[in-house]
Order: sequence, then C-alpha cells, then structure tokens
Amino acid sequence: MSRDSSNRKLRKKRPDDWRAESIIGRAKRLASLFFFVLLLAGWSVNLYAQTPYYQGKQIKLVIGSTAGGGYDLWPRMMLRYLTRHIPGNPEIIPQNMPGAGGVVAANYIYGIAKPDGLTIGAFNPALYFDQLIKRDEVKFDWAKFTWIGSPEQNEILHFIRADTPFKTVEDLRNAKEPPKCGTTGTGSTGHYIPRLMEETLGIKTTIVSGYPGGAEIDLAIERNEVVCWSPLIATYFGREPYRRWQKSGFTRVVLQFGSKRDPRLKDVPTLTEMMHQYNTPDSGKRLAKVIVTAVTMGRPISAPPGVPAERAKILRDAYTKAISDPELLAEAEKRGWNVEPLAGEELESLSKEVTAQPADVIERMKWVLGK
Repeated sequence: MSRDSSNRKLRKKRPDDWRAESIIGRAKRLASLFFFVLLLAGWSVNLYAQTPYYQGKQIKLVIGSTAGGGYDLWPRMMLRYLTRHIPGNPEIIPQNMPGAGGVVAANYIYGIAKPDGLTIGAFNPALYFDQLIKRDEVKFDWAKFTWIGSPEQNEILHFIRADTPFKTVEDLRNAKEPPKCGTTGTGSTGHYIPRLMEETLGIKTTIVSGYPGGAEIDLAIERNEVVCWSPLIATYFGREPYRRWQKSGFTRVVLQFGSKRDPRLKDVPTLTEMMHQYNTPDSGKRLAKVIVTAVTMGRPISAPPGVPAERAKILRDAYTKAISDPELLAEAEKRGWNVEPLAGEELESLSKEVTAQPADVIERMKWVLGK
C-alpha cells in the first residue's frame, strides 16, 4: 500500500477520533468539577458542624420576680458562669418579668418564647401548685418545661419565739390558743406550711396575712405581733436577723421539712418523723410530698418545651460545669449560699411526679393553699 493511500485512511479516521477525545475530555473535566464540588460541599458542612450553635448569639434569661430577691440573685450570678461553659460563649441578658408570683414569666417561657434554646427562665418552683388546683391564670404544663438545672435543694423550717410556751410539736398540738404566724399571702411558705402542719399533724395556727415581705414579718416577730414563721433553712442560716436571733436564743426551731435532719438542726424532728409518730394517713403523707418538693427543686432554670435535644443537652451540660466552677463555688461560699445542685434530668423527673396527683390530694391542696 502506498503512503498516500495510508494518509487518506488516517484522514478519514481523524474526525471520529477527535469527537471521542472531545467526549472523554469533557467527561474528565466534568468528573473533576463534580469532585471539586463534593470536596467544597464537604468542607462547608464540616466548617458549619464545627461552628458552635451559640456562637455570636444572645440568650435572654427571664426572671419571674423583682430584682434583689433570692430568685433574682441566684440566676444573675449563674449567668456569668453559664456563658463561660456554653460552646460559643453567647451573651446572656437578664430580664425581670414579675407578676402573679412568677406565673407571668412561666406563661411567657412556656407559650410565647420560641423553643430555639435562646430563651431561658427562672421562677418560683412552687408554681406547679397553681397548675394542680387549676388557677385560671396558669397557661403552662409544669412537666413539659425543658429543665436545665438548679443550684440548690432547699428545705423549710418552722420557728417560734423562744419566750412562748411552745417548745415541741406536742406543745403546739395541745395549744389552747393557736400561735399567730405571719405570711405575705396564700402562695408563700408562711401560709401553706402552717396549713400543712394542721392537715398532717393537727397543729392549729392563726395565720396573719398581708405583710409585704419577709423583712416586715421579721419586724412583726420582734414586736410580738406574730410569734412564728416558716422560712427556708438557707434563709434562716444565711442572713440577719436570724443569725442574731439564733445567737441570742430569741427563736426556737420546732420542726423541719426535709427528708432528713439538717446537720445544724440535729435536735429538731422532721415532718416525716412526726407523721410516723402520729400515724398520719397516706393521703396526708402524699400531700406533704407534693408540697415540700417545691422547695427541694431550689431555684431552677428552665426553657420552653420542645427545645431540640442537642441544644437542651448543651445547656444542661454547661449548667453542670458552671455550678462546679471553682470561682462560682467560692463566690457562693462568700455569700453564705449553699450549693447542692439538681441536674435537668432530675428536675424533669420531679416535675412529672408532683403533677400526677389524684383528685383527693388536689382537693386537700386547695384548702392548704387557701383557695
């Protein structure tokens, strides 16, 4: 075969070869581009996954009381440490939202705030009383809040002026004239603890209501207008005038409401011990459990129901770390505050337990709470 005929054959094949090479080339370029897009997408997803959700965000802390009280001071101190331990270190802004003993704030957290993990709340844990007895203003279901944590587990005591003739629970049971105890209103320990003592132990009390606050009750006790009150144990040992009263022997603690005796009150019986001694019916014991659990929950922080599980875990983990922060513990000790935390999971369990009550217990609660 001559060279010319061979060249003619080559020239005839060349267009097909060009088309094949063009298709293969485009396929290779598309494959490279596709690989690059996948690589870029993977890098973007990885970068997004590594950016903390709370970075650059702001959390609102709604406080269901006025400034200055225990339910305000604890969360304000907590937020300074909480932000340290939330990945991304968001700013936490406190906002007081008082009203109806904390119901306004609880309603807001439950039904108005978005469940995005950017709004949390701190309010009186006794608010589930209002839900159980079906107060009209309650718009929340206590068991469905996203519970984050509490810094302490409080207990209550009942004290009386030492110059009264009442030295024991038995003396109070046999009193010919009931002692007068002060209270700010039906939703306070000064009201429902004396009522609970009557329901479970048969101790009658004349409840004098209407005092604006604890300081006014303290003054009334010093003036002998009333002779008894039922504050938190932490309050009784944590501030004046109680420290002075204890030192001078002005007051006498006759009953405490924890599951076991406080080390500082070794000689004072618990309600549980007394209910056993006086054969309190099971319905009374259950009522006592519902009532005293509120202070056991301490000063909790919660979020709206429906917060995504991963964000709830972030907040709970951060709270656990914050409450163990050495600087927080040192500051709490300096203030005389007891630190005995409850985790969010524990608060969740307690909330479900106390809101599942039979009708007879709820009916007795209505009387205890003055409804």
